[in-house]
Amino acid sequence: MQRRSLLTAAAAATAVATPAIAQSQPTIRWRMPSSFPKSLDTVFGGAVAISNIVKNLTDGRFTITPFAAGELMPPLSILDGVQNRTVECGHTAGFYYVGKEPALAFDTGVPFGMTPRQHTAWMTHGGGLALMRELYDRFDAVQIPCGNTGAQMGGWFRKEMKRVEDFKGLRMRVPGLLGRVYAKLGATPQQLAAADVYPALEKGILDAVEFVGPYDDEKLGLFRVARHYYGPGVMELGASLCFIVNKKAWAELPDGYRAVLEAACAQAGAEMLAKYDVANVPALKRIVGGGAKLSYWSRPIMEALHKATREVLEEEAQASPVFKRVYDQWRSFLDEQLTWSAVNDGAAEQYLLSARRKTP
Repeated sequence: MQRRSLLTAAAAATAVATPAIAQSQPTIRWRMPSSFPKSLDTVFGGAVAISNIVKNLTDGRFTITPFAAGELMPPLSILDGVQNRTVECGHTAGFYYVGKEPALAFDTGVPFGMTPRQHTAWMTHGGGLALMRELYDRFDAVQIPCGNTGAQMGGWFRKEMKRVEDFKGLRMRVPGLLGRVYAKLGATPQQLAAADVYPALEKGILDAVEFVGPYDDEKLGLFRVARHYYGPGVMELGASLCFIVNKKAWAELPDGYRAVLEAACAQAGAEMLAKYDVANVPALKRIVGGGAKLSYWSRPIMEALHKATREVLEEEAQASPVFKRVYDQWRSFLDEQLTWSAVNDGAAEQYLLSARRKTP
């Protein structure tokens, strides 16, 4: 990478202070399959960034080779590969594995949940990371947050979504607990990897797709087969990615390499969110300029989605003590963050938006 953040410099100073120290460390080669294709250069680019930073900070003695979705293993089987030590590590998102443990949804984000900033605060200073590592420990894995897409759009639809009733019978690609929420409104959720989304939408297997945001959605060409684009992204105010390591492989790493890996994930994560914030704006302009119709969820639809979300979360909490423990702690932290946002930056942003509308 051409730029090095203060975080990278600190990692270099503490973990690999001199070439002599680097040369005293063992040579380690890992493979890192990702859930994401190379065409999505921002999200898969996070895996590439981690690899490059680790290599640079260890003078090439610790290398991690990234593999795009499907190259080494199925894109939604990364956790299985890490658990079985088929691979040492992987690049993925926790909510792909809610079938194994529903509480893993909180590792990525849940509907009407936290922004990236709030999620990072929860992870680093609110107890979230400890809770998530407890969950991953059951799968012989260690989790490290490594990026966030920011708020995601509501998705692409073949038809206009004017009423709550319009969701009935809708075949929709949507991951994690989001699918349970849409199902309560009558939709039929399906979980597909990125590479399978466009063909399914083009062939009419799907009626709607929720993916990421303008930059990635444009790359997948979703606007070519579904013209109605909805926001705001209340269903995913942020989606956090994770780097997962086999537990034994992690234990075998020298302390310096562990520090380098965590620093690499932190820097790659910061770069990812910043790139999405920059790239989404021109992509949205191109999409709308190309004929896509940008619309907003009606108030009744958002209220119905919010109600369904609360029901799903409460149902899971009643069914699982593990989910309840995570949910209660997460909800308490979010309540505090929303209070602070209402007092300060959230209120300021609302003013700026209203002022911008009035400015000629």
